[in-house]
Amino acid sequence: MNVNPTLQEVTERIKQRSLASRTAYLQQMEQALFDGVARSAMSCGNLAHTFAGCSSQEKIILAKEQQKNLGIITAYNDMLSAHKVYEAYPKQIRSFALKHDAVAQVAGAVPAMCDGVTQGQAGMDLSLFSRDVIAMSSIVGLSHNVFDAVLCLGICDKIVPGLLMGSLRFGHLPVVFVPGGPMPSGISNDEKSRIRQLYAEGKIDREELLKGESDSYHSPGTCTFYGTANSNQMLMEIMGLQLPGASFVNPGTELRDLLTEEAVRVAAENARNSQNLLKDIVKEESIVNAIVGLLATGGSTNHTIHLIAMARSAGILITWDDMSDLSKVVPLIARLYPNGAADVNHFHACGGMAFVIHTLLEAGLLHHDVTTILGQGLAQFTQEPYIQHGALAWRPGATTSLNESILRPATNPFSADGGIRIITGNIGRSVVKTAAVSEEHMVIQAEAIVFQEQQDLITAFKNNQLNRDFIAVLPFQGPSHKGMPELHQLTPALTVLQKKGFRVALITDGRMSGASGKVPAAIHLSPEAAKGGAIGRIKTGDMLTLDCVNGTLKCHATDFEERPPIEVRNDNQKGLGREFFKVFRQNVTDSEEGACTLF
Repeated sequence: MNVNPTLQEVTERIKQRSLASRTAYLQQMEQALFDGVARSAMSCGNLAHTFAGCSSQEKIILAKEQQKNLGIITAYNDMLSAHKVYEAYPKQIRSFALKHDAVAQVAGAVPAMCDGVTQGQAGMDLSLFSRDVIAMSSIVGLSHNVFDAVLCLGICDKIVPGLLMGSLRFGHLPVVFVPGGPMPSGISNDEKSRIRQLYAEGKIDREELLKGESDSYHSPGTCTFYGTANSNQMLMEIMGLQLPGASFVNPGTELRDLLTEEAVRVAAENARNSQNLLKDIVKEESIVNAIVGLLATGGSTNHTIHLIAMARSAGILITWDDMSDLSKVVPLIARLYPNGAADVNHFHACGGMAFVIHTLLEAGLLHHDVTTILGQGLAQFTQEPYIQHGALAWRPGATTSLNESILRPATNPFSADGGIRIITGNIGRSVVKTAAVSEEHMVIQAEAIVFQEQQDLITAFKNNQLNRDFIAVLPFQGPSHKGMPELHQLTPALTVLQKKGFRVALITDGRMSGASGKVPAAIHLSPEAAKGGAIGRIKTGDMLTLDCVNGTLKCHATDFEERPPIEVRNDNQKGLGREFFKVFRQNVTDSEEGACTLF
């Protein structure tokens, strides 16, 4: 299969840029592989602690080292609907492991925040940092060094990136991600959006809003819009880290259980044969494939941060410029909410990941010769699972879309380029998700209105003070000052103003949710205000231009360059444990470097 020249060029420059760090990482993993699992070298006291809580059968197996031990890292909790489904998984996995000549133990649990709960709340200031905590928690669980393979139970926003970052420190082992699947579809996404806008306009009360939200988020399983959680699932599948077609099978179904068993079987087999190790799966080609998948499906902007951190955990150095160059040649082939009306259940039904991988491979827009949990070659991931005589079976996936209003071939895309643009100018560098932005809103020139917090904008909106063209500016939301919270609560108000005919946009050094949509938003702006970034010098009334066509962001004030830095605010350092995260704020890298505290 021929690979697109830009794809190849970007991959080669990543390899050159990463040569020293990637070599060091692989040397470390090869040494860990040579050293092996510690069970054989443990004292009897150490070993006894290893399996004290196991069944008699499992104790015999582990004591004699006859079979492999699979370590489970679980992000189960009752707060996240997506992770509620994991409650029974450890028991199931232990049973599946014995059936396939292995033992499984929960090695550790990691925190799992629900960003849907913390949007607009103080707890959101910890959300991004939770990714690094999850990575460290994974490492603590696996540091016992008694496991031959790893099963990661995680789905949502910071959780999958954190699990992968931590697991990559054990890249000498086979690692398999085990998804839980999306909840069945509730009310339509158009109806959900309509209800939120009516509430923002004061036309319905809170009781009606809550009913609409509850009808949308209504059962165990992943939320069905195409935000960060479902973008995570797409990434794990296109990188070959979870089974083909496994991402979007609903919980509580026979097929879901069969896929979970197969994940256990694959992990055990890979451990027995010391094959398909994580270090060999996560390489430059698979990282580029992940970027392509993100662009082609209009995935979450959060991954312009997370992918950088995940790649760096494997010694691979990628940049926003790599993403921007790939975006020029990768077409947008999916329309999912918030970029369209459909949800992930509709996406899965009309062809799903099998079709996405098929059409991108056919167009030369993916590296096919990569290692996956199933072995060599991404072509295996154009298969789809089904049930045959009560057992899991595989068949060729869709080669044509069953609904081209949701999913299209690469030869007939919704847009010729990807859904993410890198914007630069005298204010800094930022990311804009353009997948849902209509052509007439791709260039906005208007006066700035600077807000201290997102609630200030919402209050001004409710007081009818924003019925005009403007670009909202929210500085001091960046990682080193506030932890880079998502500002998703701004979306309904800005969308209402846009629908009234006003030209509006947003500039911030914070994040938007993976559900950011039709209003152009220059986010993740770097350098951030707290580090002297130019966004902190913008004043209300300054004329700004956000040009998503030419990729520019400019303040036209004549004295803009000479203005002194704005004094850093200290208004978010305490409460809900945020004071304990001071060390994170002091050590975090810029958003363009992954907003990470671990490197």
